[in-house]
Amino acid sequence: MDVVLPCLDEAAALPWVLARIPAGWRALVVDNGSTDGSADIARSLGATVVHEPLRGFGAACHAGLSAATADVVCFCDCDASLDPGLLVPFVREVLDGEADLVLGRRRARGPGAWPAHARAGNFALARMLRRRTGVRLHDLGPLRAARREPLLALGLSDRRSGYPLQMVVRAADAGWRIAEHDVPYLPRTGTSKVTGTWLGTWHAVRDMSRVLAEPPAGRRAVR
Repeated sequence: MDVVLPCLDEAAALPWVLARIPAGWRALVVDNGSTDGSADIARSLGATVVHEPLRGFGAACHAGLSAATADVVCFCDCDASLDPGLLVPFVREVLDGEADLVLGRRRARGPGAWPAHARAGNFALARMLRRRTGVRLHDLGPLRAARREPLLALGLSDRRSGYPLQMVVRAADAGWRIAEHDVPYLPRTGTSKVTGTWLGTWHAVRDMSRVLAEPPAGRRAVR
């Protein structure tokens, strides 16, 4: 399996994260312009490093997906807030044909694990997602697993904060079976680049609102 780990200045978190990659799996650390030596640290710890110069969470995730070669590809944040070892049952569920996309529903563990503004933004977006797709999801968390080729076929185009949501929306439009399971969410190492502030959260909600405004697949313009 390949695990895509979007990375921007996560030198302090990388040892913890990479030590928890399941044996025999490949860690794809997508360096998105780090200046703290993250790429060198990841490489020294055995990860495959992919460089993505276009800034943006979605740009990093999609670069990792494009570089992956495994049948099933996983995604996980690189800030030590989520344990990639939790992906093992997600992958098993995909391989067994029980689900097409498996997501982790974050459950905060410890003070500061999920700031109030980030949780509020996620709650609002999850409600909008349920109205848009009819899929009963509660979180848009980054811990997830699906088969690589079908993911590429979704034609994901967002390169900012809306990427994880666009993946779910387009998967739902395509009739995918989507499962959600609770996972512990730990206080991250370092400062969040997306939801660490009210402004960052606002930008993320704005990006994701644009994704929710997309028409269903059958009504999108052909380019």
